[in-house]
Amino acid sequence: MNEDMKDNMKDMNDMNDINDMIEVKGIKVDNKIGNPKFKSMFAAFMAGAVVIGGLMFTSDKLNLFGFDTASTPSGIAATANSNAANVQTASLSPTGNNSVSAIAKSASPAIVKIETKVKQTNTGQNRRNPFQQGTQSGDTIENGIGSGFIFDSSGYILTNEHVIDGADEISVYVQGYDTPFTAKLLGSSYDLDLAVLQIQGDKEFPALKIGSSDNTEVGDWLVAIGNPYDFDYSVTTGVLSAKEREISIDDTQGTRNYKHLLQTDTAINPGNSGGPLLNLNGEVIGINTAVNSEAQGIGFAIPSSTFSSVVDKLKNNETIPKEPAPYIGVALQNITDDMLSDLKINSTKGAVVAEVEHGTPAFEGGIRQYDVILSINGKASSSTEDITKAVQAASVGDELKITISRDGQEKDVTVKVGDKNAATSYQS
Repeated sequence: MNEDMKDNMKDMNDMNDINDMIEVKGIKVDNKIGNPKFKSMFAAFMAGAVVIGGLMFTSDKLNLFGFDTASTPSGIAATANSNAANVQTASLSPTGNNSVSAIAKSASPAIVKIETKVKQTNTGQNRRNPFQQGTQSGDTIENGIGSGFIFDSSGYILTNEHVIDGADEISVYVQGYDTPFTAKLLGSSYDLDLAVLQIQGDKEFPALKIGSSDNTEVGDWLVAIGNPYDFDYSVTTGVLSAKEREISIDDTQGTRNYKHLLQTDTAINPGNSGGPLLNLNGEVIGINTAVNSEAQGIGFAIPSSTFSSVVDKLKNNETIPKEPAPYIGVALQNITDDMLSDLKINSTKGAVVAEVEHGTPAFEGGIRQYDVILSINGKASSSTEDITKAVQAASVGDELKITISRDGQEKDVTVKVGDKNAATSYQS
């Protein structure tokens, strides 16, 4: 057997050893349901980052974000050195004030672990955690684990609403203190998925500065610190992948419609929820909130542009007005060939009004059931999707010129865009 073959077999054996170690580690962590560590990890999963379906996978253990200059191709190094006086490296510096290690060391004291408990019900089981049994009605049992950060040295903490949702007791762990603090929930918003807590101590707490997500560019390096799966103060890093993302997540209370989210490939896992997403100045530019578990490296954070404008209202438990939602008040249906004769039209382009509510902008503008919407502001509409997008792109108060067909006759009507949220509140 030649030396190359021996080396290859050695490498394969090394890989098998690594796989064996990973499997053994997995069994130790997960195999025994009765193990307290399993229970805490399960609780962390329940109160951690919101999952958008599919299975949750942990990140690779390899050093994916290292800065080993020895691995840099020689051709690239030579090119950079030839213009050393005028070139700035594009890589993140491994040392100095803006290194990940410096940011983690500076920011970690202001980052907290949040544990929630709920009162035991008469059924003898936790309403969220079926593995916790054997306690009496009225006792409190562990419900979940998440993250948060102190943004005011007097003890104010920001986190996600879903981290503390339904909690009867909230405990906050702060570095340097042997026992947890009992936190008071000051205010929360289901729609924004934000909550402000307060803890009280005998001295000022370390606090993080809130930065500007608007000034953060796609491709900028970011750092996340939190408590994924109860692994305290874990640090991950990545880049800002995109801005202005919108996602919707269903839960037991309804549907959370997130807007203006930051997308990042920074590793976010259950338990990271509520923790900060930091720029290289150590400023909070986002709150880690959700992860797409069916993909790799697609996480979402609420931008500071959203929570910095409402934090004072949350501290004072004031109602936060909902963002205006443009609507006209019709239910639409795509047109099929068998409808053409009854609607007295020759094409399936457009959409038929299946229902229009009394008092809505569409009704006030003259639109009626079975009208066919053909265009909005002169732009032809091919489907219900086109019409919906056109309305959502408008601002509340805008007037839309809508061309309809009724009994085969085309006519124009003017509809003033309304605010669905205001209309819903009025009806309620």
